[in-house]
Amino acid sequence: MKVLIHDGLGLWLACRRLNQGRFRWAEGNGSMTLTQAQFDALVLGLPWQQLGGDGVIRMI
Repeated sequence: MKVLIHDGLGLWLACRRLNQGRFRWAEGNGSMTLTQAQFDALVLGLPWQQLGGDGVIRMI
């Protein structure tokens, strides 16, 4: 997935590879809540689903 973003000063391209060729989404009502740390990791392209409470990425 590629998204072109204009932030007022210029353009930047955000790229994200899909996990196993598809989007992962919350089960149930289709909505989910992210903490600020998870959102920051998501924007940086880190594995935000595995972000612990102390801000450390844990591989399980």
